[in-house]
Amino acid sequence: MAEKFGYSKNQISTTPQNDILKEMIGRGAWIFPVEHGVRLVGDSIEYAVKELPKSNPVSICGYHIRESGATPAQEIAYAFEIAKAYIENVTRRGIKPEDFVGRFSFNLNVYGNLWEQIAKFRAARKLWAKMLREEYGVKDNKNLFLRGLFGGGGSGLTKEQPENNIMRGAYYALGAALSGAQTTALCSFDEAYTIPTPRSALLSLRTLEILMDEVGLRDTVDPLAGSYFVETLTLEMEKKILEEMKEVEKWGGMVKSISSGFVQRKVSRQAYEFEKGLQSGEYRKVGVVPVSEKGTDKDPGTEAAAVELHEYNEAWAEKSKANLKELRRTRNGKDVADSLKGLEKAAKGSENVMPHLVKCCHAYATVGEMAGVFRQVFGEWKEPDFY
Repeated sequence: MAEKFGYSKNQISTTPQNDILKEMIGRGAWIFPVEHGVRLVGDSIEYAVKELPKSNPVSICGYHIRESGATPAQEIAYAFEIAKAYIENVTRRGIKPEDFVGRFSFNLNVYGNLWEQIAKFRAARKLWAKMLREEYGVKDNKNLFLRGLFGGGGSGLTKEQPENNIMRGAYYALGAALSGAQTTALCSFDEAYTIPTPRSALLSLRTLEILMDEVGLRDTVDPLAGSYFVETLTLEMEKKILEEMKEVEKWGGMVKSISSGFVQRKVSRQAYEFEKGLQSGEYRKVGVVPVSEKGTDKDPGTEAAAVELHEYNEAWAEKSKANLKELRRTRNGKDVADSLKGLEKAAKGSENVMPHLVKCCHAYATVGEMAGVFRQVFGEWKEPDFY
């Protein structure tokens, strides 16, 4: 698309959300078997190294794993083990880690106890740099930074008394800033119900601006360094993260851990136990009445949600289908067929598929058609039974 508007590859700056392993653990948006999914991410990284100097070729996402039930320590441990799977795939192609790990980006989660979150990120920054230096020989300090977005976690939000989520978001942003985030994004207060409205999104933006411009959270780096409490928690978090990483490595690494269902089973079980704790009242959410207290004198009654629900418009879907039909009518069918044939050949072999995907896009092949080629070559993955 950038080339269509006259921009060269040297100018393209992207951060794709293409971490397939976190999809397999935390969201379910996968198609192909694990090994083939990792190969496609590796192709993206290799292509970025050679063709897209301003691109961050992968955004490794502990965020959704945390949302699915992982502990803070597991969130970081699993994200790092996923990163190792991608690093090892690309280094087998003859590319040095020094040439690409500095462009890795992370998407990590903020919700829950403020001090635990701060310790998590401080420990993560230290362990990431140490791992790259000691295991992969990375020397340039700039390539050792843990770069990414620390975002307010949706699992911290509640449907009950949704305005409370405005305050929650402010505390999530506070935690992210105090722990060294380069970038922060907040869920809007109505996201427990619906796609955010312009008003709720603006409130999230203003929350961040207040913290920056009035409260002063960007005035210094790591302001809590040296605190006995914070430093002790950080050391404890380091130990827990390393313990979780060692467990994954005993299973043969993240690819094998996911293929066997080990990680999914563990995360799902924890999500179940946490939900039980919420319903019993063992874990408290302000404004939420545990199931065990409903109908008792502790139940203040249900408060109606003061949120504007997002309405689905059937016309948008019909317009998209009409646009797709017109595209197929006007594009060059031979160019499409040739580009898809080239993609199939690359997928069957060891050639990087990215140049062929670009050719497919130039020919206006659809995402469905390109994915169809991969389905035919790679097959589809059936997640193992693990409940």
